[in-house]
Amino acid sequence: MIPSTDTNRIDQRFAELKQQTRAGLIPFVTAGDPHPDYTVAIMHALVAAGADLIELGVPFSDPMADGPVIQHANERALLKHIGLKNILGWVDEFRRKDVQTPIVLMGYLNPIEIYGYARFADDAANAGVDGVLLVDCPVEEVDAAQTLRARGLRQIFLAAPTTDAKRLHELCDHAEGFVYYVSFAGITGASHLDLEPVKARVAAIKSLTNTPVAVGFGIKDAASAASVSEFADAVVIGSALVETLAGSSSADEAARRASDFLAPIRAALDALRTSHAA
Repeated sequence: MIPSTDTNRIDQRFAELKQQTRAGLIPFVTAGDPHPDYTVAIMHALVAAGADLIELGVPFSDPMADGPVIQHANERALLKHIGLKNILGWVDEFRRKDVQTPIVLMGYLNPIEIYGYARFADDAANAGVDGVLLVDCPVEEVDAAQTLRARGLRQIFLAAPTTDAKRLHELCDHAEGFVYYVSFAGITGASHLDLEPVKARVAAIKSLTNTPVAVGFGIKDAASAASVSEFADAVVIGSALVETLAGSSSADEAARRASDFLAPIRAALDALRTSHAA
């Protein structure tokens, strides 16, 4: 499969980042948590604080790649009966004020299968979704998401330290949007991050594809994000942000927590860029 040549917001944003020699900042939040009414306000606050792309987690009952923080966020959202229809509605609402920031839905195949692939592809594209990261749809099952890609959605693939050479080549051959490199073999929210093997692995991926590489898992704060941004095209930060948002009692409070969390990370990435340019 050759990725489609039309340009969507993910491609545009990474082209801009490359031109500006900036590292992308991709926050992850679980849609509908800590409260359904807060999601759009959180998204706008993240953009105002420096997010380049937004990953919206689709709540699922068995989020096997996620650690306790995001698992609990999934549980809280599911108790409020949050599903794809809600999430696409929030994306559509977000797009009324922001038509530039790329949005990737991260989740699992089951909710899309229930929704219907063709219906989801149309509704997601019409709402303003730019890509999907399906944890349980690896490159070997690439045909399962063909309907989504045909509608212009970028399918983001995961690579990990355990991905063997043959599979990594195949993954890079199919890569579009960006490759999400999982910095260590484990679940989201774990604390250990050894930079040297991550740096070497990212370099190996970059030797196989021109698709940008974003690194996630183990990035918790400004210092770890800045360190990873030295060699990655973007950094993804999720569990620490989701934990920060938990317990917010209003949309304003959730937006403020999101901004206060992300702004120092954006500042650290920009400061690093400035120091390199000097």
